[in-house]
Amino acid sequence: MSDEQVGNDGYTGADLFVDTLESYGIDHVFGNPGTTELPVIDAIGRSELEYVLGLHEDIAVGMATGYAQTRRHRAHHDDSVNPVGVVNLHITPGLAHGLGNLYAAKRAGAPVVVTAGNHSTDFRHEEPALAGELVDLAEQFCKWSDEVLDVETLPTMLRRAFRVALTPPTGPVFLGLPLDVMMAETDADPERLGEVPNAGSGDPAQLERAADLLTDVDDHEVAIVAGDQIARSGTDAVDAAVELAEATGARVHGEIHAGEINFATDHDQWVSYVSTDEERASAVQDADTILFAGTSTNTTLTRHEDPLVDPDTTCIHVGEDAWEVGKNQPADAAVVGDPGLVLRDLAGRVRPNIAEETVAARLETARETKERIDEMLADVGEGDAEDDPRASKAQLIDAMRRVAGDAYVVDESVTAKFPIMTRWDFDPGQFLTNKGGGLGYGLPAAVGAALAERDSEDPREVIGFVGDGAYLYYPQTIYSAVRYDLDLTVVVSDNRNYRILKDNTLDLLGGDERDHEFVGMDFDPPVDIVRNAESHGGRAELVEDPDEIEGVLGDALARDGIDVLDVLVHD
Repeated sequence: MSDEQVGNDGYTGADLFVDTLESYGIDHVFGNPGTTELPVIDAIGRSELEYVLGLHEDIAVGMATGYAQTRRHRAHHDDSVNPVGVVNLHITPGLAHGLGNLYAAKRAGAPVVVTAGNHSTDFRHEEPALAGELVDLAEQFCKWSDEVLDVETLPTMLRRAFRVALTPPTGPVFLGLPLDVMMAETDADPERLGEVPNAGSGDPAQLERAADLLTDVDDHEVAIVAGDQIARSGTDAVDAAVELAEATGARVHGEIHAGEINFATDHDQWVSYVSTDEERASAVQDADTILFAGTSTNTTLTRHEDPLVDPDTTCIHVGEDAWEVGKNQPADAAVVGDPGLVLRDLAGRVRPNIAEETVAARLETARETKERIDEMLADVGEGDAEDDPRASKAQLIDAMRRVAGDAYVVDESVTAKFPIMTRWDFDPGQFLTNKGGGLGYGLPAAVGAALAERDSEDPREVIGFVGDGAYLYYPQTIYSAVRYDLDLTVVVSDNRNYRILKDNTLDLLGGDERDHEFVGMDFDPPVDIVRNAESHGGRAELVEDPDEIEGVLGDALARDGIDVLDVLVHD
């Protein structure tokens, strides 16, 4: 921090806040400024931190979340990388605006520290404009929500905020920063962050119990449902999941609403993601024994009529979050610990104690299941509009894979999500999608990811793959990408309607499309996405011919800067 203090010769809470961030290896603060945040904004301006402006508070939170999730992949291989995304919002309305993506951060377990200014502590009794209960507003979406009421407590509370965000199970934290506290003078120094522990290696008794269940010769069909806690633990954890699958002969599925890559999807024992459809979800989770490894969202979108897992199934739960272990199914063995450490330990316990004949029989069952499901999924994303000149979602995805097979993809394509995760074998750490389900995450998260990649030693191409409905939530996000000179290609899967709501209407209410008006679900007239993107400073192009997708995408990737490709698709 510079010794020069504008309008104040003393060292203040705002200065201490900024110095603490810098001491923790933070390079960026995402936000949208307001009056109660001005001391912090001023201090940032006199520091080495880069303030990343979002034109809406939810954009700022979404950018910080995508940044944190992407940096976490880097941190697994580099201890010097602090993956935390830091946000500064404008008092009550600003925090309220940011709750959509704060919810997304919670569901994704993203290590984000969200702050907001607040009125001075001796002024709130007058109920001034913008006043509200910030701590209560954020609490349901955070691991910890609090307010700094004395400048002398700021170092400890900031240290605690970062440690809580980073300690598994990771997740967002909120701190209110009152105006008088940020302007108060102090001689306090930042506290060192210290070491952050992993989730541990698990209870030995439960590990032994789990290993015994996995080696039971009478269980001919064993399945692993792999959840996002595996990816959060790093690529070594994904490798450990593969080791355990090979040791047990289990078939492998990804949890419902999986947001990352938790298993090698080109592996012979990988079968599929578990569908949000009740009947299909029950079918793929029909096994003698199921190991739920690091799952957290493995249930349907709406109420299911029957159990998704047969009550007689032997269920083994492994995960870093005790709340999730045994939550929706009983646990016949329950291991709380780091998924990578636990899965590798289980593989080591199982391997010498399981008969080759048992593994072979399970592998044959897995192969038969895989063949059956592969046949069912062969045309996923193709749609049923044979005479429609627009691309199918499958055509778009296949073209993207051929042109940009190594790109880092941030997804909020909604009805194209299952097709892209089925048709494209991503490497661990190569794919990120909206785990929370609320629209408005994908485009800001892609910008945050592009910033994280720009800051890395070996940046990857970043593609934001979003539906038109998702894009239109926060199209002004493009401005932030342009303002900070980021390299990002946005591919909009544009069917000009909220197709997911039409599908859910048919599922919930029955009938066929002729029986429903689908109120508010069509973009008629359509929004001109190309002109919209150009108005924010990006390059943009409408792609109507499926045969042009590869060439247009290749050209966009070859250029620096921001490109938006509006690709018309049919359902």
